[in-house]
Amino acid sequence: MATRERELPDGLKSLAELALDLRWTWNHQADHLWRRVDPDGWEATRNPWLLLQQATGDRLAQLARDPTFTDELNRLLRARRTSASPDPHREGGATTLDRPVAYFSMEYGLGDAIPLYAGGLGVLAGDHLEAASDLGIPMVAVGLLYQEGYFRQTVDEAGRQEELYPYNDPTILPIQPTPAPGGGWLKVAVELPGRTLWVRVWQAQVGRVTLYLLDTNDPTNEPIDRGITGKLYGDGPEMRLRQEIVLGIGGWRALEALDVHPGACHLNEGHAAFVILERARSAMRVHGLTFNEALAATRAGNVFTTHTPVAAGFDVFSPTLMRKYFPDDRGLLAELGIGFESLLALGRPPGSPDGEPFRPAHLAVRGSGCVNGVSALHGETSRHLFSSLFPRWPLAEVPISHVTNGVHVPSWDSSYTDELWTTACGPERWRRSGDDLASAICAVDDGKLWAVRGLARQQLVADLRKRLRRQLARRGGDDQSLAGAERILDADVLTIGMARRFAEYKRPNLLLHDQARLRRLLLDPHRPVQLLVAGKAHPDDADGKAMINDWVRFASDPEVRHRCVFIEDYDLTVAHELVQGVDVWLNTPRRPWEACGTSGMKVLVNGGLNLSALDGWWAEAYDPAVGWAIGHFDRAPDDADDARELLCLLETQVVPSFYDRDGEGLPRAWLGRIRASLSRLTPRYSASRMLLEYVSRCYRPAELAVAQRMAERARSGRSLDDWGQRLARHWPALRFGRCNFTDTGADKGFTCEAEVFFAELSPDDIAVQLYADQERPTTMEKVRALPGTANGYLFRAIISGDRPPTDYTPRLIPTSTLASVPLEMSLVTWHH
Repeated sequence: MATRERELPDGLKSLAELALDLRWTWNHQADHLWRRVDPDGWEATRNPWLLLQQATGDRLAQLARDPTFTDELNRLLRARRTSASPDPHREGGATTLDRPVAYFSMEYGLGDAIPLYAGGLGVLAGDHLEAASDLGIPMVAVGLLYQEGYFRQTVDEAGRQEELYPYNDPTILPIQPTPAPGGGWLKVAVELPGRTLWVRVWQAQVGRVTLYLLDTNDPTNEPIDRGITGKLYGDGPEMRLRQEIVLGIGGWRALEALDVHPGACHLNEGHAAFVILERARSAMRVHGLTFNEALAATRAGNVFTTHTPVAAGFDVFSPTLMRKYFPDDRGLLAELGIGFESLLALGRPPGSPDGEPFRPAHLAVRGSGCVNGVSALHGETSRHLFSSLFPRWPLAEVPISHVTNGVHVPSWDSSYTDELWTTACGPERWRRSGDDLASAICAVDDGKLWAVRGLARQQLVADLRKRLRRQLARRGGDDQSLAGAERILDADVLTIGMARRFAEYKRPNLLLHDQARLRRLLLDPHRPVQLLVAGKAHPDDADGKAMINDWVRFASDPEVRHRCVFIEDYDLTVAHELVQGVDVWLNTPRRPWEACGTSGMKVLVNGGLNLSALDGWWAEAYDPAVGWAIGHFDRAPDDADDARELLCLLETQVVPSFYDRDGEGLPRAWLGRIRASLSRLTPRYSASRMLLEYVSRCYRPAELAVAQRMAERARSGRSLDDWGQRLARHWPALRFGRCNFTDTGADKGFTCEAEVFFAELSPDDIAVQLYADQERPTTMEKVRALPGTANGYLFRAIISGDRPPTDYTPRLIPTSTLASVPLEMSLVTWHH
């Protein structure tokens, strides 16, 4: 349903098909074609759809008469249609899953032609979809179509950040309205207080993945509601709640209207948590279930990824606000058949006081069958953050694992490194990024590797000079200052990049702790360094804005301005330029506040090296052979100490390694690190590895589990709910009797015997375990019934090893072949 598509001449009609497939954001085979349509427009926007809308009729007619152009168009179209067909022989291909994965995210970073992202969460979501397309993993995605999106940044002469909100005109975005099955434009209804909200559905094609974008800017909606999809992360908690209702509830309803039936449903952050309620409501309607039965049946199909490293980062909604949008007597709660307090309980820790806010992230944990953080360290942090949902369970058993993030390598490599990898490994092996690439990349000649790094640095300097000239012109710079932009930076100087959201915990000003020492580093006459800084502060973050001001003032000093540059409006285009050209990527978060930090992964494929705090992904990736690290695992971060260590590393290790050259002019030690980083880290931190891990550990198990629970009118789901309610009702009556530890008579070890009284429960429902910290629990075996008791039994376990009995405690936990314990059933009883 291409309601806005212009009429194209014969021979060019398939241009629209290519322009509407966002595969051009990572596959650059058609770049020269779009450059032929409008060279200036392509360089300015990188938006093929916009070029088609704005091209004159004469220009299009001219191209239609050009056989070279039409032949290339037809070749690209054949390649596109081949790539869009599922390949069952491809690793991770369509045969791996029987049903599509539904991926829900509040933001998507898919290129600046479709600016629906704020930062790392959205860029990760975009990489997720692009990798799914490459691997043939069946997936649909749901997000919001923002009229303004996140802000664009300018910095005035005094170094103050200013925010701009340009309008996202849907007519020039590479998207189309989604046709309704019965014709017309698909809309879905969502209930809001006293009114019905109509949500329009658009779609973007991301290779083989369809992204559905929800839009409330419908003329039939009230003015206050048309702005729900106005700004990304709208102002205030009420607007945020409305957005999350639209994403979760409206998003699932859109999939139902399109007859899309997912297996796994992936919630990328807690913003999408309300999809859990809507999925359960749908199952209730189809199978005649109660809400508890429907939740028991469907939660196994939900996968929740948390990206939040601190409790203050979670969305919270007051009970008063929640009651306004979820009243007891009508709307969703009436359909679910649950009261308001039951809803609140899903988003709170057990035993919360009346005023405790509702956290969608807690609902996401309670409504999912798989929960993960985004790095090994973040998984550990998340177990702390969500431990209140699992009272009396050891921290190590809080059911949150991790899948370390990865980046979509073809989206981030430069043309120079793409050629290098393709030559070394072959196009298919390289594009999968999952094979052992070490031998191939290690065979690349040092001279070739160093030449590629030089070309990438030259391109970065050229790009930044153009960008800085435009930046100065916007500020009213005179001819002299504009000409000076052509002389800043040096393509032969060690280049360090540092770009991120300016927030206090990211410590972007760590290098400024000792400005005199930093100046000496930058201005060394024999071994100089140049520093590229970029980033935005949240509009309400005064501290973040102050840190930007500090860098702008430092970079404006005439003495260092040719060696230090602050780049305005950090976006995907700037990010691509930086990660492809810098020699070192610097990241300085305060551990453990960086959940993952994928920006440093993007330099890997381009031969850049990382110098980072031991946080997020670098905490598991770091090795002296591949880069440098700030801080230590055995002590808390200290800003002053870390600043000194950072400057010391630069002075004594990084700079000498870059400039120490042999007789052939090659920095052999530096190239050794590049080779190790390229071969060992690029495949390990690719989105291909990440997606295949999600498929094997999360998506496929979720699809199988929800299918089992929903089979035969959700018989297993009903049974699971009955079992859970019976356990909860009788659990308080469970108790231990006597517990004895005796020496086994051998050199080491002991026997533990414990009496257990099961009251109204069956011993088959309960696992009796002997627990010791840092060890896998030992299941105690039932020995015999206790004489004279109605339902009491003696259990025994024999323990070998040198740990004393005082390290061990018997406990009772639920046991089930269906339920995930403690994620779905967190009951536990410990011996005294």
